[in-house]
Amino acid sequence: MIKDVRSIQKTGTKELGGKLERSRTSGARYLLLRPAGYPLKSVFQDYPEVADPRLFERYAREQWYGELVRPGCYLFDRRLYPDFAFKVIRAHPHVSVVGSDTKIVVEKKKTEAAKIKSEVSFDDIVGQKEARRKMKIVESFLSKPERFGKWAPRNILFYGPSGTGKTMMAKALSGETKVPMIPIKATTLIGEFVGEGSRQIHGLYKRAEEMAPCIIFIDELDAIALDRRYQDLRGDVSEVVNALLTEMDGIHSRKGVCTIAATNKIEFLDESIRSRFEEEIRFGLPNVEERRSILEKNISTLPVDVGTINPAALARLTEGFSGRDLVEKVLKVALHGAIIDEVSIEQHHLEEAVARAKKETRDPPAEMFS
Repeated sequence: MIKDVRSIQKTGTKELGGKLERSRTSGARYLLLRPAGYPLKSVFQDYPEVADPRLFERYAREQWYGELVRPGCYLFDRRLYPDFAFKVIRAHPHVSVVGSDTKIVVEKKKTEAAKIKSEVSFDDIVGQKEARRKMKIVESFLSKPERFGKWAPRNILFYGPSGTGKTMMAKALSGETKVPMIPIKATTLIGEFVGEGSRQIHGLYKRAEEMAPCIIFIDELDAIALDRRYQDLRGDVSEVVNALLTEMDGIHSRKGVCTIAATNKIEFLDESIRSRFEEEIRFGLPNVEERRSILEKNISTLPVDVGTINPAALARLTEGFSGRDLVEKVLKVALHGAIIDEVSIEQHHLEEAVARAKKETRDPPAEMFS
C-alpha cells in the first residue's frame, strides 16, 4: 500500500524541471542514487564512501524526509559533506516523496582523480642554483620512489621573498619528473564547519597517494602555521594544523607522496610545524646578471613590436626587484601602455615603469594616515 505524504518545503532538492505538486504525492518505495560531486570543482575531490548501507539509508531518510524526488533531480547533503550532491537515477513511483519506509541505495561508482601536470621545466628558472641543486634528491625520489624506502624525502620547505620562484620551482619539479602536482593555498584548507578542515587534509593526502608518486604543494603556509606568539590560534585553524602534522609525521603511511610548502615568513612559523621539514631551501632575490637574464627571456616573448632595449641598464636600475616584479610591474605595465597608445615598446617605457614601481613601493597608501 502506498501512503500519501504531505511534504514540507525544504532546501535539499534541486529540480531539473518546473515546480511539481507536493501537497499529496505518493511516498517513495525505492530510490537509486549516484554520487554527483560538488557544484564547484576543487582540488580535494573528496568523494564520500558509504561504509554501511543500512546506516546511510537511515541517515538519508532522516535528512531528506519529505523531499519530492524524481529521476534526474539532485539531493544535497547538509550535514557530513555539505553541498555534496547525489543524483536520483531511479525512483519508484516515478514522482514521489521520501518517507520513513523508503529504501535508499547508492550506486557504486569509482571516481578517478584528475592528474594535474605542469609544463614548466628547470630551464625556465633563472638563478636559484642552490635550490636547483637540492632538488636533485627529490627529483631522484619521484623518478624511482621504490629505491628510497624510509629514506625518502617527504617534507620540504621553500622560503624567501615573494616572487622569487618558489611556486615555479615546484611546477618545474613536476614537469621534469612527469609527476602530478596538487597545488593549494593554505587558507583553502580551513573548513567552514567543525571537522571539515581535517577531513580535507586527510582527503588531500589520500588523493595524492592514489596518484603517487605525487607532489603536494602548499603555498602561503604561514597563513595557518604562524607561531602562537604572533596570533591567537582559532579552533578551526588548530584542527587543520594538527591534521597536517599527522600527515607529515607519516602516521598514515603515504608512499610516494612528497609535501613541499612555501612561505615568505619562515621566522614566524610555529616551531612544531617547521621541525617537520627535513630540508629548508632558501630562495633569494636575483642579482644583476639574473635580472638581466629574466628581462631578456621575457622581452623576447612580448606580443608587440619592441624597439632598442638595453636589458643590462634596466637590470642595474632594478636592484631589490624579484622576478615577479620585473614581469608584472615593469614589462607588463610597459606592454599595456604600448597597446593603449598603439606604439612599440621603447627603453623609456620600461624605465618609466621601473620608476613607477619604485615610487609605489616607497610611498605608503595615503589612506593609511587619513
